[in-house]
Amino acid sequence: MYTPPAFRMDDLPEMHEVLRAARLATLVTATDQGLLATALPLVLVPDEGTFGTLYGHLARANPQWSEPATGEAMILFTGPDAYVTPSWYATKRETGRVVPTWNYVAVQAYGTPEFFEDADRLLDVVTRLTARHEAPRAEPWAVTDAPEAFIRSQLRGIVGLRLPIARIEGKAKASQNRPEADRSGVAAGLEAGGDVAKAMAQVVRSRGA
Repeated sequence: MYTPPAFRMDDLPEMHEVLRAARLATLVTATDQGLLATALPLVLVPDEGTFGTLYGHLARANPQWSEPATGEAMILFTGPDAYVTPSWYATKRETGRVVPTWNYVAVQAYGTPEFFEDADRLLDVVTRLTARHEAPRAEPWAVTDAPEAFIRSQLRGIVGLRLPIARIEGKAKASQNRPEADRSGVAAGLEAGGDVAKAMAQVVRSRGA
């Protein structure tokens, strides 16, 4: 990932937070048949391995798990993002020498994917994923709410994914390359937007020069 020094994320816990907050990631593998990609939710186990380990599952009918990968797999995670209009810059009023841009947070995790079919391990992954995404609900649904035999039958249709993270790169492009007055204008402009824009505003304020 191309990352100018001003935008680079070096803190592993901070990058882990991006992984946790991302509701959907994209698994990309290079194969003899070309690039394969699958969008899927994942669970991070931060203290398993040097940089943490990711777990998820794919449909058994998805050829990505059975097609041998050449080299590492890459998993893409995206955080808040927002269009930035030059109208928010103090520099626009001073010189007019400004152009639009896009602010965003992105993390890429790399490693060798391991696929598994063991029913108990699959049940553990499905249970973790369900608990994570049901947690905010007033009445969370649990895997145990469904008949055990039904769940076991559903597990036969998926294959588990385990990816120990061998290296991880993060980028937070949050107007760090702009003067303080421009950054303040960007943050104020984003705060007037929707939830994602407001989340990006927080990143801009937290990563000031």
